[in-house]
Amino acid sequence: MSILTVNKENFHSVKNSSKPVLLDFYADWCGPCRMVAPIVNEIAEENPQYLVGKINVENEPELAQKFKVLSIPTLAVIKNGELIKKAAGARQKSEILAMLNA
Repeated sequence: MSILTVNKENFHSVKNSSKPVLLDFYADWCGPCRMVAPIVNEIAEENPQYLVGKINVENEPELAQKFKVLSIPTLAVIKNGELIKKAAGARQKSEILAMLNA
């Protein structure tokens, strides 16, 4: 499954997905974000049971503020419309999958 670009226009439908949602808050200039990006892409390709979205904090400051993103990358997991996990900083694939499976 491909990664969805999330913005304020489609956020409501993403948030209310029947699948668990992984959101990657990033910026193009962020080195650690570029390290996490291929891992997030891999998770999206290998796990169709999840909805994976990316949110560029420079383009979507309202969403970054809503999730209280203070540093990037920040990864957030939403299940049944509720935020259940959030982690700032680069993470390994196993750590990201553990967040999704919590």
